[in-house]
Amino acid sequence: MRGGIFILSGAGLSAESGLRTFRAADGLWEDHRVEDVATPEAFVRDPAQVQRFYNMRRAQAALAEPNAAHRALARLQAEHDRPVHLVTQNVDDLLERAGAREVIHMHGALAGALCAACGSRWPAPAAMAVGDPCPSCGAARTRPDIVWFGEIPYHMDRIEEALEESDLFVAVGTSGTVYPAAGFGRMARALGIRTLELNLEASGARFDEQREGPASAVVPAWVAEVLGG
Repeated sequence: MRGGIFILSGAGLSAESGLRTFRAADGLWEDHRVEDVATPEAFVRDPAQVQRFYNMRRAQAALAEPNAAHRALARLQAEHDRPVHLVTQNVDDLLERAGAREVIHMHGALAGALCAACGSRWPAPAAMAVGDPCPSCGAARTRPDIVWFGEIPYHMDRIEEALEESDLFVAVGTSGTVYPAAGFGRMARALGIRTLELNLEASGARFDEQREGPASAVVPAWVAEVLGG
């Protein structure tokens, strides 16, 4: 039986907190070519550069603060009488720090470390280095627990189950036009689920309703409507 709200968030949610979490129009990502820092091939080719890049991103995320949009989504989850599923493409922890629970990070998280040898996971230190040993197997093949380009996003089965249980699909700060996220909108339409886009500018993707503006403005306003004040 449906009745939940499924919210997919992207870079636009955290942009007003000072985080750039996606490839910019100039083809650079935090002044780096994506191919040099966010692919398995890059890690094989120059692991030290990849570790430096993610150490920088981890430091930036630690200094950032949740904005009004993060807090509004956490409030919606806490106060709504139906389940609110928060799925994010972002790798920061700003939703959790705003009070959200059970956030599904489909692209991994800066706060995690992963062993490329045995698959073990553990909390990442503030700075990771190429020679860091895995606490489980001892291999010096630790990497950020991030889904890089060319890798399969995490928790896809869980995400699809959450969408099937919902009657509203909301995209916040993301057009959802890049797969596999684009498939969520298609799946929602196939299931007869109403769709809403909250974005700085309308993406041109197919939604039943679109509202434009900064996340810190449009998200709290929408949440206030849903909660009745």
